[in-house]
Amino acid sequence: MIADIALRNLTSPAVLFFLIGAGASLARSDLSIPDQVARLLSIYLMMSIGYRGGVEISHHGVSGTMIGAIAAGAFLSFAVPFLAERLLRVFTRLAPVDRAAVAGHYGSISAVTFAAVTAVTGQMGLASDGFMVGVAAAMETPAILAALLMAGRRDGAFDAREMLREVFLNGSVVVLLGGLAVGICASPMATAPVKPFLVDLFPGFLCLFLLEMGLIAGRGLRDSWRIVSPGLLAFAVTMPVIGAALGLGLGSLVGLSVGSLAVFMTLVASASYIAVPAALRIALPGANLAMALTMSIGVTFPFNLLLGIPFYIAAAQAVGG
Repeated sequence: MIADIALRNLTSPAVLFFLIGAGASLARSDLSIPDQVARLLSIYLMMSIGYRGGVEISHHGVSGTMIGAIAAGAFLSFAVPFLAERLLRVFTRLAPVDRAAVAGHYGSISAVTFAAVTAVTGQMGLASDGFMVGVAAAMETPAILAALLMAGRRDGAFDAREMLREVFLNGSVVVLLGGLAVGICASPMATAPVKPFLVDLFPGFLCLFLLEMGLIAGRGLRDSWRIVSPGLLAFAVTMPVIGAALGLGLGSLVGLSVGSLAVFMTLVASASYIAVPAALRIALPGANLAMALTMSIGVTFPFNLLLGIPFYIAAAQAVGG
């Protein structure tokens, strides 16, 4: 079953475009996507995901499962960095501040990985619940607090107001929650005209954005391979599996459906490269964020996209099916 899901995932257009981008970057091709276009794609993906989730919530309403899933996501976002920091002590000889920074990245989530897994589960007929958008939003920030606690930065030595602004007004978070609110509040008649744009075009825009992500991942590995030790590589592929296992256990207790369970596992397994770097750049200026970004976007993101998602879906089916 895992092999079948993996083959379907690896031959999907979105993943193939990611591989094209990574290969082009490693080969030093001049292929590029303008920064403004990439930013527009990111805004569109978050808007589409949030909107579709809001529409689903408006149809089904608030439930105990929804509240439990959001609470479980926030808890794991805070707790996982402490486990990640312990693993980094085993796998690496990083300085404490660098361990805290890397661990914080692995407690938060990757919005693009979230988009990819929702696309895959939807194609397989395992659509996740709309409230998973709220779960993803709840998992953005607790990891940052955990990283600061581990780094011992509780003395006000950083601009707390600026850090909070970066966290809660991060563009991806604003658009994701904004789209969620629109989907909840808009009437069914009013949503019909925007469905072709916000729903039907999503797979195509995801392909284009993953092409850009492939270019970024390949460039990060090409330019930063000297700082990637075997221990860091081992951590970057071990931590997602551990996170997914935690997500499987807690998500099952909450009572998530098979599709939502696969998405929840993927969220816990993913690593941030947007919200956390923006906040830690202010809060932990002495940390080596380039190393953390290389791990999250250059190693863990491709691992999840190519191998992790099929495994997580198969595990969710085995437990929840």
